[in-house]
Amino acid sequence: MKIKATLLIIIPLIAMYMMGLPKSIAQRNTAVIKRIFVSKDGNDNNSGTLASPYRTLDRGINCVKEWKKASNQGEVELIVKAGRYFLDHPLVIDQTISGTGKYPFRIKAAKGEKVTISGGKVLDLKWTRGKSGVWQAKVPKGLTFQSLYANNKKLIRARYPDYNSSILPFNGYAVDVVSPERISGWKNPKGGIIHALHSGRWGGFHYEIVAKDQDNRLILKGGEQNNRPSEMHETYRFVENIFEELNAPQEWFLNEQTNTLYYIPEEGKTPRGVEFIAPILENLVTIAGSEDLPVRQVEIRGIQFIHTAPTFMKTKEPLLRSDWTIYRQGALKIEGATDCLIQENDLTELGGNAIFVSNYNRNIKIKGNLIQQIGGGAINFVGNPDAVRSPSFQYDKFVPFHEMDTITGPKTNDYPADCEANDNLINAIGLIEKQVAGIQISMAQSLRILHNTIYNVPRAGINIGDGTWGGHEIAFNDVFNTVLETGDHGAFNSWGRDRFWHPNRNEMDKLTAHHTNLILLDALKTTKIHDNRFRCDHGWDIDLDDGSSNYEIYNNVCLNGGLKLREGFYRKVYNNVIINNGFHPHVWFENSHDVFRDNIVMMAHQDINITNWGDEVDYNIYGNKVDLIIDQAKGVEVHGKVVDLNFMDMLNADFRLKNWNNAGFKNFKMLHFGIINTRLRAIADKVPIPHIHIQKEGFQLSKPVEWNGTQIKSIETLGEQSASGLSETKGVIVVQIDEQSSLYKNGLRQGDVILSYGQVAIDHVEDLLLATKKNTSEERQVAIIFRNQQRQQLKL
Repeated sequence: MKIKATLLIIIPLIAMYMMGLPKSIAQRNTAVIKRIFVSKDGNDNNSGTLASPYRTLDRGINCVKEWKKASNQGEVELIVKAGRYFLDHPLVIDQTISGTGKYPFRIKAAKGEKVTISGGKVLDLKWTRGKSGVWQAKVPKGLTFQSLYANNKKLIRARYPDYNSSILPFNGYAVDVVSPERISGWKNPKGGIIHALHSGRWGGFHYEIVAKDQDNRLILKGGEQNNRPSEMHETYRFVENIFEELNAPQEWFLNEQTNTLYYIPEEGKTPRGVEFIAPILENLVTIAGSEDLPVRQVEIRGIQFIHTAPTFMKTKEPLLRSDWTIYRQGALKIEGATDCLIQENDLTELGGNAIFVSNYNRNIKIKGNLIQQIGGGAINFVGNPDAVRSPSFQYDKFVPFHEMDTITGPKTNDYPADCEANDNLINAIGLIEKQVAGIQISMAQSLRILHNTIYNVPRAGINIGDGTWGGHEIAFNDVFNTVLETGDHGAFNSWGRDRFWHPNRNEMDKLTAHHTNLILLDALKTTKIHDNRFRCDHGWDIDLDDGSSNYEIYNNVCLNGGLKLREGFYRKVYNNVIINNGFHPHVWFENSHDVFRDNIVMMAHQDINITNWGDEVDYNIYGNKVDLIIDQAKGVEVHGKVVDLNFMDMLNADFRLKNWNNAGFKNFKMLHFGIINTRLRAIADKVPIPHIHIQKEGFQLSKPVEWNGTQIKSIETLGEQSASGLSETKGVIVVQIDEQSSLYKNGLRQGDVILSYGQVAIDHVEDLLLATKKNTSEERQVAIIFRNQQRQQLKL
């Protein structure tokens, strides 16, 4: 009787306790967790238990499907024991093995054990020594690969010039890569690859050599990796996969016709006994569903993903009018999924993209991962162009207004939304492709990019390729060592070449003046950039380029490159600290409604072609009086003020002002940027803090010069170069022009950049004045000008 009485008391108490728990915990306490084990020591004929594990991941996945089909009850975990697992095809997780809100499906490494999933193939090689230290071995017939590892170290494909880790771009480049003299030494260069930067250094191109002709000129295919077509750069290029360039230690070459691998080991060493791995697969795991049948509640945790094949020749899908093309692939690819988590994995030594979140996805979280040594981009969120109303796919393309769909927002749901990249360490990416980012966003909405540390990248750390459809939060990130191999870009970069945007500025001015509703059809939600630390030594720290609209930017520390707002609308910038630099407003609209106030700047505003200063440019804090006077002479900064920039702790990047409690600018926390994860913090590099230059006399560009009824000046700064769309800091820009002058009647316009006159290259104002002085003929001379990002001829 006592036992029954006790139970009568305890059971209700247990029930009450369970009811008080969070729902998910209460459910899990009553649910059975099905655990399926995979081990290198297992057997696929086993039962899949800890004592009797399977051997392959395929068998484990199939067991999950079988169990789900039979019962579909309870939580499922596929637990992988320590070891390397080489795949011969990608693992596919579809909706048949989805989890649910109650019962997620997890793939994870066994606790405390290192699990590696590889897309490579271990080569069984029998080496023989040849001439000049070159060894050779046969590979299986039909086996091809573009990269190779020896004892986990990436080798160098035979190339010219030789690899040099201290040189950027490309770890070595040469002008004579495609010279007939060099090509004449190549017996059969078919299959070789030319890698080059864009002529404007806006990313890169890759070309496959088809053949060479009798004049030792190359026949190429490719060059589709950039959405701003151009010739390859004249200087920044190299060639690989040429047998005759096999001449340095750690280089290799595969002759696909004879199935022969050639290799030069380090001096005094032999390749015998060395493990060689050739990456074969492009993709290791795909989560594959659809909007109608999404994959739900899948978690991938604690696994190292390694050795995927380079995919640079497949990077050709244009991303609207951004400068990008992409290839929808990655070591991990997620499409048609909801509520999935990619957490605490290592994605290293990959030939293409690391993670690609493609088309319809909701609430995908990518958290606590290490992503490094990547040929392509790290994390990509990219929607379907079919979800965009009236899309255009290249810089100079547009949909005429009378043909335009003018409904606000997306046409379908086929894009990522409410997803998150949080607390990831990303570095050493873009080792092959140069138009990449640590985190790339295109055709997406309301993403959260939080607490990531990103560095050592060839272009932007974080890039937003278009305004569709805004609503992102970019916060608490630490982004530095950016734009290392390209130009005219930023640690954070965005474009906004949306429906209102037109490549001809005059047409765009007319369109936006008469149809103001067009401006926010795509950028319909405000994107917030706050509490980040950015550093770019080869561009801007924050670069809002062509048409970027509807941004709120506050509480950021810009360490070197300054903050740029090019043509766009509705940008509110306040309470930022801009070290060693300042504000770069470029070619604003008549009614941009931009605001720049209550920021700390360390030089006068670097404005270019600004005739209207938006809603407000005022109340900013300066380090010296001269800069403030310069800006007040432009009609702005009526309430600007000069203060002693007495920072709290410059050596440790604490740029709060001491004893500051004034109105306007507010001190904010500055020691909480980047990753939080303890494991990742222990291995992450620290941002280099620049030497602080608090100028006492200010900075001014040279003043315009009178020339035949016009005001002209030399292109002097990266800002002027970027505003004009030039590839180099050269030329003479027309600042003002008298409409009654002969030059105006001959077609010259304000904003034109004169590049040559009468076959004389014009780098500076002095060149133009001298060239016109030497011209004694009364005939007009042919001038090459740059207007609307294109070269044109005029007779002046």
